[in-house]
Amino acid sequence: MGKMIYLMGKSASGKNAVYTHLLENKVLNLKKVVPYTTRPIRAGEIEGTEYHFTDEEGYRKLEDAGMVIEARVYHTYYGPWYYFMVDDGNIDLSRENYLVIGTLESYQKTVGYFGRDKVVPVLLELDDGVRLKRALEREMKEDVPGYEEMCRRFLADSVDFSEEKIREAGIDRRFFNNELGVCLDEIEKYITSRLCEEN
Repeated sequence: MGKMIYLMGKSASGKNAVYTHLLENKVLNLKKVVPYTTRPIRAGEIEGTEYHFTDEEGYRKLEDAGMVIEARVYHTYYGPWYYFMVDDGNIDLSRENYLVIGTLESYQKTVGYFGRDKVVPVLLELDDGVRLKRALEREMKEDVPGYEEMCRRFLADSVDFSEEKIREAGIDRRFFNNELGVCLDEIEKYITSRLCEEN
């Protein structure tokens, strides 16, 4: 029986780099779950790679069809943006192991959908100053930088990933992403041990 590896962390904590390396690990052989969002596509993103991009009407149709596993909305500087995972026929935990990027809130909803024994949390942490610098550098590469939204997300992370909420989610293991290679080694060993557990 398969498991869903749930990668999460505050913005600019290195989730995308860790995610890419884990997907490339042939030993782990994790399958990709492409989430959905209503936010605008960013420079360099490709439809169906990072996300399936849709609009609020598209989200409502999937929700009405009972296909939304978990969803959250962010009231951004540009209006509401929905992020959500869809049971679109591409997830089969009876046969495969999967890798997903999400938030603490979405992790808990996914646990509610699939069961705690099926969802393995991987929580990344990084110094706030380093995160802010990374976020600013990333935003400066955009054609139209969204500094207001960058700041909103940075501040919201303090609430979304509070110590109280981490405890409530039952997460007792964290991975500090100060050095990517070391962090990846720890995460890969942890995932391997969890995949070997009996369901």
